[in-house]
Amino acid sequence: MRSRSPHLLSPDWFLSVRLKFRHLQLFVALDECRNLHRAAERLGMSQPAASKLLGDLEALLGVALFDRHSRGVTPNWYGESLIRHAHGMLTSLTQASEEINALKEGNAGTVSVGTVMAPAVTLLATAIERVHREAPHLQVNIDVDVSRQLVPRLRAGVYDFAIARIPTDMPASEFVFEEIGEEALCAVCRADHPLADTPISDPEALGGYPWVLQPTGSLMRQRVEHLFLHFDTPPPERIINTPDIYMALAMVDRSDAITVTTREVAELLCRQPRFAILALPEALSVQPYGLISLRERRMSPGAARLMTTLHRMVRERHIGAD
Repeated sequence: MRSRSPHLLSPDWFLSVRLKFRHLQLFVALDECRNLHRAAERLGMSQPAASKLLGDLEALLGVALFDRHSRGVTPNWYGESLIRHAHGMLTSLTQASEEINALKEGNAGTVSVGTVMAPAVTLLATAIERVHREAPHLQVNIDVDVSRQLVPRLRAGVYDFAIARIPTDMPASEFVFEEIGEEALCAVCRADHPLADTPISDPEALGGYPWVLQPTGSLMRQRVEHLFLHFDTPPPERIINTPDIYMALAMVDRSDAITVTTREVAELLCRQPRFAILALPEALSVQPYGLISLRERRMSPGAARLMTTLHRMVRERHIGAD
């Protein structure tokens, strides 16, 4: 392996030459003034002190950084290189203060949220829009999944908070939970389905068609199964399992299949003239979801800002419902 020449700088050269913040300021001032006296005045130091600061660094580096002449100083190639990097470092430090201040105020940074489907469609989308009016640079990452997948990720630190339900096998004492409300469900078929626009008094009429449902064990799946049990009717024989609403709607659009989704999602995605909402024999809903955060974890300013907006919207929703 080739050995490094003793005249070359090591990667940590700035430590061995004890590079100071004052050096960076002097490089920039000399670049702008091209005169040691004026550069020293700008920095509030004497010319001899500025000259010594520059000379000591040149001696430690083993190269001259500026060519001296009667009119002042001119950076050579070495000096141009250091000036360029000095500008970059000073700019980065200035930007760091701006970024830190923005983070303190919740105007920047990244927020990661896990949510079940319905809040992602209305509540969360509206909250993000409100926050971005005052904090346009706040980046928000959103995952949509079922609660039993979201809450473990929240515990693992993947999300700042979640909008979901706390699974029964999770220790509720670890979380702070604010209830938002139940998810109203509805059945969706294609607009020219044989059952479209037909009041259904008995689920037996539904059992003869294929269904596209969330996997076994999910709340929506359990609620549909309970509907058939409640009316003592055999469940559908043909069921396609998928957690993806877009896959479900693609199947519904191309066949006699029926799917179940939240009413908020249906109102957004399942409009006429392509889809129809079936009139089921009883209203369907699943247990309440809410805002979930970890009790012992402090949120970033940006996450706290979004959470505060969601809290406010939940209170507005509850007041409006009274």
